[in-house]
Amino acid sequence: MKKTLLTVLMSSSVLFLTACGSDDNDSVFNGPNNGIPVNNIQDPVVKVTAYTGDGMPEVAADSQLMTYKMLGVDNKEVMATALVFVPTTVQPANGWPIVAWAHGTTGVADKCAPSQQGLKGTQYLLQKLLAAGYVVVAPDYEGLGSSGNHPFLHLKSEAYSITDAVVATREYLNRQGKKAAPQWVTIGHSQGGHAALGAAQYASRAKLDYKGTIAIAPASNLAAILQGGENAVKDQPANIQIPALASLDTYTSLIVAGMQEHKISVSYADVFKADTAKIAPIAEIECSDLVGAALGKGMTDYVSLPEHLGSLNGYGRNQDNFMSIPVIQNFLAKDSQPGTVKLSQPVIIYQGGTDPTVPQAATDLLKANAEAKGTKIQYITNADWDHGTVYTSNFESFVTNVKTLFAQ
Repeated sequence: MKKTLLTVLMSSSVLFLTACGSDDNDSVFNGPNNGIPVNNIQDPVVKVTAYTGDGMPEVAADSQLMTYKMLGVDNKEVMATALVFVPTTVQPANGWPIVAWAHGTTGVADKCAPSQQGLKGTQYLLQKLLAAGYVVVAPDYEGLGSSGNHPFLHLKSEAYSITDAVVATREYLNRQGKKAAPQWVTIGHSQGGHAALGAAQYASRAKLDYKGTIAIAPASNLAAILQGGENAVKDQPANIQIPALASLDTYTSLIVAGMQEHKISVSYADVFKADTAKIAPIAEIECSDLVGAALGKGMTDYVSLPEHLGSLNGYGRNQDNFMSIPVIQNFLAKDSQPGTVKLSQPVIIYQGGTDPTVPQAATDLLKANAEAKGTKIQYITNADWDHGTVYTSNFESFVTNVKTLFAQ
């Protein structure tokens, strides 16, 4: 299975890079600030309100929900939100270093923001980072917790959510008579691993001292994952197909939902056939778990009808060749793909061998392509980790990695 999936991933990657043009224009990333606009936003902190959830006030000297200004996906300043936690440790002379936490997939609607629905277990790592003496900023990402829908898995949007949140956090601490050091790192899981790699690519925007990235099961090579996921359950019984396909369709629905407010001319009917097209727009108003449940129910209801004999044959899911729609193709090959340029600072990637959400073959390919660009990667794998345990099994290691990055 792994060899077959890797073959699919490699062929899909070549197909999309050929169709869209590989991003070999590295020279744009080698000038001042790597060709990336620096953050010159004036008065970036809009407001702060106390954050009282997840037991964080009990372990942090300061626990706040910060509204800040960032440069959005449409190249205009927009409002965004982030959680900011200050440690109880003594402030170093140079200030506390900052760890930016990038969260996994929650959805694209405002109510799906971690600041609104809670940290859901990720607070345990954040608490360890606080105890180790780091300021932690946890952005919701553009469009989560603020106006508009989140442009799901848009690499630069996620990256600017992080860089601009770090800048705003330092400004907030200055207002409080406290100090954050210029050194910062990112760590994230799943979509957050993807975002952390984006932050590494666009780190110069913050005009600070970026020290490195920890990406845990990072999303990448989306076209190949979608096709590989389809192939993995082809000809399997419906009870095996439905949860796998509903998961794939959830991500596709979130991608399309995230495009709707950004003048991108693609509709649900362009991407999905009728059975799914009538369900997928729920992604604009509900979070990812409910989107997946609705998509799964549509398939379950279909196979339960006597005339379908327990089979998904004839059920309308994706339009044929929807990945060839220019805006979708560009998104999958370029706008969402991390690692297409050399990342100058250290990168640590964790990956599980039994991960069904981000298969190891996808991350192997990400690593190979990034290393071909000159990026140096420490790759930590375990055959037994899945998409959840690659994160929950390694809290202490992540904190050690953070300390190592700051020490370099």
